[in-house]
Amino acid sequence: MFAQIPANYYSSATGTGFALKTQLKQIIDNVDDNLSPEYQSVQLSYGDLYDTYELSDVDIYYDHTDPSLKVILDMYSEIPSGADSYEYVYGSNQQDDGTLGTMEGQRFNREHTIPNSVFSGSFPERSDAHFVIPSDKYINGQRNITPYGETDAPTQTFTNQTKIGPGRNADYASGYTNTVFEPIDEFKGDIARIYFYFVTRYEDDLTSYGSYPMFDGSSNQALSQPFLDILYNWHIQDPVSQREIDRNNAIFTRHNNRNPFIDNPSYVQSIWQSVLSTEKNSLQNNEITIYPNPATGNNVTIGTTESLNVEIFNVLGQKLIAVNITPAKNKLNIQSLKSGVYIVKLKSKQGTTTKKLIKK
Repeated sequence: MFAQIPANYYSSATGTGFALKTQLKQIIDNVDDNLSPEYQSVQLSYGDLYDTYELSDVDIYYDHTDPSLKVILDMYSEIPSGADSYEYVYGSNQQDDGTLGTMEGQRFNREHTIPNSVFSGSFPERSDAHFVIPSDKYINGQRNITPYGETDAPTQTFTNQTKIGPGRNADYASGYTNTVFEPIDEFKGDIARIYFYFVTRYEDDLTSYGSYPMFDGSSNQALSQPFLDILYNWHIQDPVSQREIDRNNAIFTRHNNRNPFIDNPSYVQSIWQSVLSTEKNSLQNNEITIYPNPATGNNVTIGTTESLNVEIFNVLGQKLIAVNITPAKNKLNIQSLKSGVYIVKLKSKQGTTTKKLIKK
């Protein structure tokens, strides 16, 4: 439906580490960097965001299949496993008109996942649809400038289980105990790749921004250590979904630039591997096997030395199976899965990792 990755779009992205990050910035920025091909991003108005959302953020993945309904896909209110508590429709009177927003389900507006105050409301950041998303106005206001993170003791929980509370300060989420905003698992990878995009696209401006707990004040690493580790793990735990791919393609038709970390998720590791606190997620370093893979029958075996929570997702990011596996009871029934490619998310007390499963 929308333009795909142009031929040779990433041909100049040949480096590693922070040099690769700068190369990607040159590909997606609004400057003529003498690249071949050269794509310069286009700045739209703040009001244009609502028009962009009608292409990029329509729910055809969970509750609906008909794009003509124009039901908003809001990461803060979407319930992937069932009916949403409320929904917004583009073009309705629920668009923010300066009123209401005193509870969920009244109005939707534009959520700057990187707070507007960080970059002082400057353009092109303010109207960049890659990181400014549609959201429930009330939840947007409750989050305010709270950084993203994980909490075990929420002080506020919204209808789709998005939470606000003190940072849980354990394993890969160690190092920050102030209030954090935690989206549901379904969209954690989306948020992570949005942040990787932002600190790449606006690399040259990062040192001039105001203070923000998620940023370290540098143009290279850009993300402060506790949040880099959190976002990296979210990126691993919640792989790129078809919804993200479609959104990236749609925004490309409007902004003339792309999110490289959706097009090529391995860029994240290539850039930040050397500064990750990988010891905080030892599960990623453990040898966990899934066999046979490709699977030709109705069962696979999970080779593990510890108890695991196992979740299987399809390419749309929809959770299809959720079970617990132990070393003694490590058979997984996949009879309900059709032939295709799936993402297996494996979680233990040591951390989380993901693997690919193919069923023939």
